Amino acid sequence: MSQVNQRLDQVVLDARRNAEKREMGYRAQALKLFPWVCGRCAREFTHSTLQLLEVHHKNSNHDDNPPDGGNWELLCTYCHENEHAKLKDMAGRSDVGTETSTATFNPFADLKARMASK
Repeated sequence: MSQVNQRLDQVVLDARRNAEKREMGYRAQALKLFPWVCGRCAREFTHSTLQLLEVHHKNSNHDDNPPDGGNWELLCTYCHENEHAKLKDMAGRSDVGTETSTATFNPFADLKARMASK
């Protein structure tokens, strides 16, 4: 592997680690500050379902993490996805009404022949 690729891999790894650390910090804070209830659908969470509760940044800036949690709200996975989809729509996403092509690749098309040859 070239030095450039090694350096790029290291930069990506460092960025992921920093993002995970940052997320764990504000997520832990938010879970201490707020009740474990989705801010949209009011679903309640317990320790066993807590992984489905996510921190949403109200102003979409993931680096804006005030200690009082003023930029956060807890949303279930589904409401969080919906919130981000709404943001994409407001930003002018134009895939509404556009027909998407169906995938035609079949990775198992010649599986039987491959298995027979072994």
